[in-house]
Amino acid sequence: MNNIDELLKQAVDRGASDIHLKVGSRPIVRIDGELRQLDGFETLKPDDTQSLAEEMFTPRSAEVFKERGSTDFAYGRHELGRFRATAFRQRGSVSLVLRRVVPGSRSFTELGLPKGLEKHVSAKSGLVLVTGPSGSGKTTTISSIIDYINTNMGKAILTIEDPIEVLHPDKRSVVAQREVGVDFVDSAAAIRAAMRHDTDVIMVFEIGSPDVARAVIDAAETGHLVVSSMRTNDPADTVSRLIAMFPETQQGVIRNQLAAQLRCVVSQQLVDTSEGQVLASEVLTSNERVQEWIIRGEDATVLVEVMKESGFHGMQTFDQSILNHVLGGVVDIDSVLPYVRNPHEVKAKAMSAGVPV
Repeated sequence: MNNIDELLKQAVDRGASDIHLKVGSRPIVRIDGELRQLDGFETLKPDDTQSLAEEMFTPRSAEVFKERGSTDFAYGRHELGRFRATAFRQRGSVSLVLRRVVPGSRSFTELGLPKGLEKHVSAKSGLVLVTGPSGSGKTTTISSIIDYINTNMGKAILTIEDPIEVLHPDKRSVVAQREVGVDFVDSAAAIRAAMRHDTDVIMVFEIGSPDVARAVIDAAETGHLVVSSMRTNDPADTVSRLIAMFPETQQGVIRNQLAAQLRCVVSQQLVDTSEGQVLASEVLTSNERVQEWIIRGEDATVLVEVMKESGFHGMQTFDQSILNHVLGGVVDIDSVLPYVRNPHEVKAKAMSAGVPV
């Protein structure tokens, strides 16, 4: 079996975005959204995946893997770039999944996000959340936000990551990047430490526990802009899940704090089409109606209507995002209808704009 760098070079040369290494199969890569076997390699044996994992493990990831049977880590080479890697045990053997982190950050326009988002990520304080399921491009969007701030403003930026995936060289801002388990014990402690230092922007890789949620809200309240992510489906689900992290006796206070501090939520999903994958995003920004919705705990359908009617404030629904792709000729309408909330409305608007349906 070739070493991991030779394997990754062939995958990169073929334009692969992901690499799957599993006992009983040849290396599998994802190219243009489709999985296919990588030519020139034999079926992987248990010793193969074990040795490939050991080539990439850092001392910390090796220790975590030994204790838990799975670990996430970053792997990089100057000539290959960086990869986000996951190693896990499957039926007694080691499996690996690697995702290529493309160098550089894409603009909001390239990602299909409303230009008005620039205003909200330029705020001096508050909370910006990027949400979606695993593999929906949250890392790419957060990287774009950090790069926008780095390029356009003179700020002190601290990122708290597990692992560090995208490197941000200093531009107009100063960027410090710290890794969980290497530079500090846990995210909540790192956030609280940052609040005592000269930090303007704090990026936290994920809000996954009540301790981190509390620290994030505290940081936003004390004059920091906090950018983070959650594995939630849409803005309404995000707000609901964040509040539910706290005891019921505290939730009224948390609703008021969140209404005051939430700048925007960008929820996203990758839509499979005949032309490949495209990003659909639902964007919630803060205005008086949104603040009232958070405080009152109203039904999610109310928030969808608010977003639908608030394009002036930089908001958009998933349906509006997908319709924009259709009207721009990026995707065929038939391939995206399974992803929209209201297919009849989307088809009607596409027809009125002259799109054949």
